[in-house]
Amino acid sequence: MIKRLLWQGLLLALVLIVLYQLWIFINILWWVDHNPGSSAFMRTSLSVLREDNAKATLKHEWVEYNRISRHLKRAVIASEDAKFVGHEGFDWDGIQKAYEKNWQKGKIVAGGSTISQQLAKNLFLSTKRTPWRKLEEAVITWMLESMMSKRRIFEIYLNVIEWGNGVFGAEAAARHYYRTSAANLDSAQAARLAAMIPNPRYYDQHREARGLVRKAAIIESRMRHAAVP
Repeated sequence: MIKRLLWQGLLLALVLIVLYQLWIFINILWWVDHNPGSSAFMRTSLSVLREDNAKATLKHEWVEYNRISRHLKRAVIASEDAKFVGHEGFDWDGIQKAYEKNWQKGKIVAGGSTISQQLAKNLFLSTKRTPWRKLEEAVITWMLESMMSKRRIFEIYLNVIEWGNGVFGAEAAARHYYRTSAANLDSAQAARLAAMIPNPRYYDQHREARGLVRKAAIIESRMRHAAVP
C-alpha cells in the first residue's frame, strides 16, 4: 500500500513537472512575436513595493529593438555577456572563471550567467537560490535559444531587466535617470546604465558611487568591440 502510494506520488510529481515545462514552452512560443507584459521578477518586485504602498506601480514601457540606442546595446553586451552573439546560451569559459574566482575568495564575487540565462530567471523564476532553480534555468535558457533569435532574446532582455527600485526596461531607465528616451542615450549614459545592472536598486540611491563610475569607464572603453545582434 505504501509502495503504491509512493509510486502514485512520484507519477503525479512527474506529470506536474511536464505540465510546468509545457506552460513555459507555450509562453516562450507566444513571445517569439508577442511582447511579454511583465515577468516573474517584475511581479515579485511589485508585491514588495505594495507592502509599503498599496498603490505602488512599476515604471515600465516597452520599446521596440530599433528604438533602443545602439550605445546601450553595445554597453550591455560589453558589461554582461561579451560572447552573446556567438554562444548557444551558456558561456562555459565564463562559468569556469567565475567558479575559480569565487573559490579563491571563499564567497560569490562573480557570476557566469549569460544574457539568455538572466532572461530565463527574470521571466519565470523566483529569487530563491536552489539546485532545482539552476536546473530549471538551464532548461528555460535552452528553450529560449532554440526558439528565439539572438535579436529577440536581447530585445526582451532590454525591456524587462531591473534598472532601479521599481524601474524596469531601457525606456523607463532612460527617462528615470536622464529624462530622455532609450533611443537618445549617448555612450556615457549607456555605459553608466550597463554598469548598474548587477545592483540597480543600490545604484539608484548611490548614483555617484566610485565603483559605478569606475566600472562605467571600463565598459565605455570596451563598447566598440561589442558585437550586437
